Amino acid sequence: MEPISQVFNFFFEQYYGYKTIEIVLEAIAVFFGLLSVWYAKKENILVYPTGIISTLIFVYLLFKWELLGDMLINAYYFMMSIYGWYIWTRKVDQTHFTPITKTSNQEKFVSVGIFISSFIFVVLVYSYFDKFNTWTAYVDTLTTAIFFAGMWLMARKKIENWIFWIIGDIISVPLYFFKGYTLTSIQYFIFLIIAYYGYIEWKKSLNKNLLTL
Repeated sequence: MEPISQVFNFFFEQYYGYKTIEIVLEAIAVFFGLLSVWYAKKENILVYPTGIISTLIFVYLLFKWELLGDMLINAYYFMMSIYGWYIWTRKVDQTHFTPITKTSNQEKFVSVGIFISSFIFVVLVYSYFDKFNTWTAYVDTLTTAIFFAGMWLMARKKIENWIFWIIGDIISVPLYFFKGYTLTSIQYFIFLIIAYYGYIEWKKSLNKNLLTL
């Protein structure tokens, strides 16, 4: 049993000092976060209500844990979920809702602008609160910018959003584990798998839409 105990301690030792309510809330947020990404893969509108629940819980937890960059990501997710909910339910004609499309040149310009502006914004926030005291803070600024752009693209049903999620998830898996949030790290690992298949599924849907035009 000792090897099993050592493995368990390696992954979850950091939770020994946490309050039970914080562990329970993180588990709930992870559950709804996974549901949200799964619904996104299926192009199901439930991506947004489940995502809102997850992000609200994470905003609270990350504020308590003083992880400002991560908190800003989830606060932004919350706002973009409301925007995305509107876009996804908007009809383009009497029978069709907003379809999956490729990013236009103008939208590429906007997404790059979101990436750069959010990167600068988080750098300024971290500098103001003197949070650049560990290498993870510098990585936070990068992942925040990646996810900000990805969330905007997803809200507009652009297939390229999955590329941003995949890149951000690859970075976030070891990042959150190093920070000591194993459940969240596992969540991002599952996000990565779903994002990969989400891209494939959305691409099939996009090709199908193009054939019917």
